Amino acid sequence: MSYNICNFDFCSFDFCSFDFCNSIFCLFSNDGIDKQEYKMPTVTITREKFLEDLQGRTFSDVVNDPEQPFDAVLDFFNDESKQRRLEESEIHHDRPPLAGVVRELESHPAIDQCLAETHTQRSLRLRQAIGVLVRIIMEALGWQKTGRKGSLGVRADKSLWKFTHNSGGLAFWFIRAERYVRAEGMPFQSVRERCQKLESTMPKQPQKEQ
Repeated sequence: MSYNICNFDFCSFDFCSFDFCNSIFCLFSNDGIDKQEYKMPTVTITREKFLEDLQGRTFSDVVNDPEQPFDAVLDFFNDESKQRRLEESEIHHDRPPLAGVVRELESHPAIDQCLAETHTQRSLRLRQAIGVLVRIIMEALGWQKTGRKGSLGVRADKSLWKFTHNSGGLAFWFIRAERYVRAEGMPFQSVRERCQKLESTMPKQPQKEQ
């Protein structure tokens, strides 16, 4: 895949794949004049869709527990701006998608209350279910897992607190999250990739004779 200068006004990339931008536009004609209207692809996940997923169905206890705020979690992630921030976290900040929304997610009263429960297993199951939900959304948006996880926080000393939370980092309750890559390729190279490319073009220094 090649990346060229993009002519779409909305595009924030210096170079990108035309197909990437074109796929989120809806072309229509008005009075014989072609116009381009921005149309962000949004994924809507319901309880039923979540449970249709092979991994999602293993969290039926979370979905069907009336004391778990799973509906609030779905409402949170079924939002265009949240899903855009999931993608931007990987594209522009080289961080897990969840890093783009985790502080707002944890500030939601019902979700924060559940994550703060001293019943650590229930809190863990909710965090894991959220990870599965993010994966379903990212795959629907054209991403795939890398098999790596990125840090979201540093766990506090368990001997000092009855809650399982962080003492540093970006998130208060989540410690790590899955990393993703676009199936069609990323619009930017990572620093490591650029460094390797630069080093490969530099002439090798002759070794000194001993």
